[in-house]
Amino acid sequence: MTDRGWDEDDTRPYFFLSYAHTPKAGARGAGDPNHWVRQLYRDLCEAVLQLTTVPDGVPVGFMDESMHQGELWAERLSDELASCRVFVPLYSPRYFNSVPCGQEWHAFTRRPVYPANLDSERTSGIVPVLWAPMSRYRLPKVAGELQFNHASFGPDYATEGLYALMKLSYFRAAYELAVHRLAARIVQVAEETVIPVGRRLEFNSLPSAFNVTAPTRQLRISVLAYHQGELPEDRSPDYYGERRTDWHPYRPVGSPIAQHAVRLARQLGFQPTVHEFDDEAESIIEGHAEAPGLLLLDRWALRDPHRRELVRRFDRSDATWVSVLEPYNADDPECRERAGELDDLSDDALRSTRRAGRPSFLGATGPTGLHSLEDFDDALPRAAMKAKYAFEGRTRAEPEEPPPPRPSLRDAFRRGGGPGPDGSHDDRPARRRTNGNDPYREHDQYRDDGDDPYREHDQYRDDGDDPDDGMAPLGGRGNR
Repeated sequence: MTDRGWDEDDTRPYFFLSYAHTPKAGARGAGDPNHWVRQLYRDLCEAVLQLTTVPDGVPVGFMDESMHQGELWAERLSDELASCRVFVPLYSPRYFNSVPCGQEWHAFTRRPVYPANLDSERTSGIVPVLWAPMSRYRLPKVAGELQFNHASFGPDYATEGLYALMKLSYFRAAYELAVHRLAARIVQVAEETVIPVGRRLEFNSLPSAFNVTAPTRQLRISVLAYHQGELPEDRSPDYYGERRTDWHPYRPVGSPIAQHAVRLARQLGFQPTVHEFDDEAESIIEGHAEAPGLLLLDRWALRDPHRRELVRRFDRSDATWVSVLEPYNADDPECRERAGELDDLSDDALRSTRRAGRPSFLGATGPTGLHSLEDFDDALPRAAMKAKYAFEGRTRAEPEEPPPPRPSLRDAFRRGGGPGPDGSHDDRPARRRTNGNDPYREHDQYRDDGDDPYREHDQYRDDGDDPDDGMAPLGGRGNR
């Protein structure tokens, strides 16, 4: 092996098959779901052999079957990714949520790509495969920017994906056509590009090339609370820990509230992360919406002037993609004793949000707040989904072009060079019209002709019927 990860006297494999390992179904006796990927790999190797002069005994491609375990596995992956000629990812929802798959993509794309000759325009060594339909899913940026025409693989492939073509005998002919065309494309890309052998990278330390979790599936849970070292003298340390995220308002019931929120969020399909609001606040206030968010607010922390002002600024920023939950233990004697003071602090700090809330959406338990863990469990799903909808509305793409203007009779007179309605003449030249064959018009390589199998379906279209617009923080008292 050389320091570039491969013995340059050896024949390099044509392709690296990158796929997401599928876990076995829970039923007893369930088969290996990755069997179908192995079958595709064997069929591809056979097809590539027929189209090339690969010597006997030389690997045509590489497929990882180690389930991503161990240092030897990482070294082998690094070697193969540094030497393969073409990268073949199997697109599926699971693929783009796999960290190792994103690391494989990243490792391969660190290598430069050169056209093999002056006439070639190919600048990528990636040949993607539609393993499962992706029309309902948002592709990561690196995949969405990859220009690739799948039309030659057949209409059934574009509709069903290669996995369905393999499993259903009805599509046998379509599968054989798709594999043949895929093998031909792999060979074509290998011959039309020069991708030098790369350096062996430390695989386990590589980042993912795509955001493993789509932003709308993330949930950033922020905690505004004390830690034990900064508590005021009249507040018991029993409900706090060494970190602010250790806040445990319903103690002894349950666990720290952030951990409990993580479990609930995962049940909703989110992949949550926990942060201190002190670290998140400025980014949120400035309008940087990375993902939907929840703010778990301890009203006791509002007694601190600095944090109270931070919440006021957050409130004025109208960060609708962050929902506020205010756990407030009715069995905590200190909370009962200072209920009026803490309620007033909350109402003052969240004044704009309170004003925007409608009475029917003050919280799962009405205006009295989240006085128990059961109240919190009821409120969190609605708060999380509300934040998700607001985030989607904020990041939804605007229409590419405004609607055409209504025709004007006055303009029609002027374009024709004749007199206007007032008898005057406009001597300005008429606007040049095109019939679609204008040689000077810029060619739009991204024009949507309706045949893109990966075109994103806008499942988050705003039809104006969101009943929760303007929902107040859950646990707040709302309008008086």
